Amino acid sequence: MEMINAIGRRKTSVARVYLTEGTGKITINKVELEKYFPSAILQYVVKQPLQLLGVEGKYDIKVNLDGGGYTGQSQALRLAIARALVKINAEDKKALKDKGFLTRDSRAVERKKPGRPKARRRFQFSKR
Repeated sequence: MEMINAIGRRKTSVARVYLTEGTGKITINKVELEKYFPSAILQYVVKQPLQLLGVEGKYDIKVNLDGGGYTGQSQALRLAIARALVKINAEDKKALKDKGFLTRDSRAVERKKPGRPKARRRFQFSKR
């Protein structure tokens, strides 16, 4: 099997994933998954598509992660891994889509508008 690549985004995070056959090692920015995401919850989020399909120890995953915070990064990585798995086996698409792993979460921070303190907040109204 050759190298499969995919991209996942969430908020301002971008995850570029390179999947090859191997022993299940996940490397993020040249650091192991357990060191990069010390939280067990974030590790679980990243591994969700692999656990769903039962291919946890089958592929080596090399990741370039950029931008955003740790939650956005983990969710961007989950999307990228799911997309890469669909490239390998198209029959897995339905199972991943039903769980919502192939849906790009488009929510992002709304920009601040001029004449307001925040995006939607207005200055206090004074009648007199």
